[in-house]
Amino acid sequence: MKLRKGFVTYNTDGKQLMVAAGPASKLFKGMVKSNSTAAFIVDKLKTDTTIDEIVDAMTQEYDVDRETADADVRRIVDQLRSISAIEE
Repeated sequence: MKLRKGFVTYNTDGKQLMVAAGPASKLFKGMVKSNSTAAFIVDKLKTDTTIDEIVDAMTQEYDVDRETADADVRRIVDQLRSISAIEE
């Protein structure tokens, strides 16, 4: 899975903003503001990856146990799916 082409991110002031451009804008109209953890997940989704690979990266980057990281990743991925931002 990965972030759908056309979903563009911009980092500013410790936050990440994401909008849909081009054909993706037909799927989602709006802006997503992410904190640093969600931005980390979105950045990992810029290349083809799996939930387990993102969880592994989170446990290495942050002081978090695997169970918490897994729940967080799944929650963010589900939210991104709900706006059609994920390609499976």
